[in-house]
Amino acid sequence: MNKTVAVALSGGIDSSVTALLLKRQGYNVIGVTAKMTDTEESELVIRNAEAVAKKLEIPFYPADLTNIFKEKVINYFENSYKSGETPNPCIMCNKYVKWGELFNFALEKLGAEYMATGHYANLKKDGNFYKLYPASDEHKDQLYFLFSLSQNQLSRTLFPLASLKKDEVRKIAFDNDLPSKSSKESQDICFIKAPMTAKKYLNNILPPRRGDFIDKTTGKKLGEHDGFWQYTIGQRKGIGIASPEALYVTGIDALNNIVYVGFKQELYSDNLILKDINWNYPQDKKAFEALVKIRYNMHSAPAEIEINGTECTINFKAPVSAISKGQACVLYDINDGHLLGGGFI
Repeated sequence: MNKTVAVALSGGIDSSVTALLLKRQGYNVIGVTAKMTDTEESELVIRNAEAVAKKLEIPFYPADLTNIFKEKVINYFENSYKSGETPNPCIMCNKYVKWGELFNFALEKLGAEYMATGHYANLKKDGNFYKLYPASDEHKDQLYFLFSLSQNQLSRTLFPLASLKKDEVRKIAFDNDLPSKSSKESQDICFIKAPMTAKKYLNNILPPRRGDFIDKTTGKKLGEHDGFWQYTIGQRKGIGIASPEALYVTGIDALNNIVYVGFKQELYSDNLILKDINWNYPQDKKAFEALVKIRYNMHSAPAEIEINGTECTINFKAPVSAISKGQACVLYDINDGHLLGGGFI
């Protein structure tokens, strides 16, 4: 009997082609889709995913995960900003929704042996452990968002797009007339749809509060703002303070509603403490070198790693800019770039 794979369908190109490729490979493919919010946008995702399943002639099962999404993703996003931290909702969604409730729904309720997604990641078994390597398309590296996955989850996961470039995936969708062939890239924050922005979203749930812009170096008040949550570490635009040299947000004091500003060089730091670390497979060294990202879209930076229980210290070889509390920090092997794990600053 052919093995059953549940494909997490979003209605987009990547997951649609994932399902098509697996069907061609002889798997018994079923489609699963999580309903994230009680909105028309979420209903549209379900309809688009169902259209893909119908085109591919595979069974389709939607799962209402609005409660867990609200608790673990939306509330986390809002509370992080309220406390002056920088959240990463995609990582929480992967941990608690896609490889949480949806993964369990597919394997336990539907009897699937694997779950597959349209992530660009290359999963290999190395000895006793599964490891995640960069995919062929260097512009679509998505390992950063997958550091929370356990060995059990990795052993039951497939990433069929690992060897493909985005252009190739799009061509497959067009050649096979998939309903998703003209769909656009998904947004970073799926529950905040354009023209809504994160700033507007937060202003809708938080009343304006007058606070001070303070020069980080001198302690001098330089101006006022309407709420610290409207600013992020490293931000330059939108500060609105006249200065002979560009000013950047260098710190946030949520308790006292203070936004600290300074010059670009003040953004740089050469170390950080990482908490709540998840290693994708066990680490037998307490100190080693690794490549590190503190943001998805940055080039990885070499650093010395010192593990101390559930925390570790990251000492960068050269200072990095805009280290932000609450942000995800992800570690990669210094030699071949495979994913080691990650945590939160």
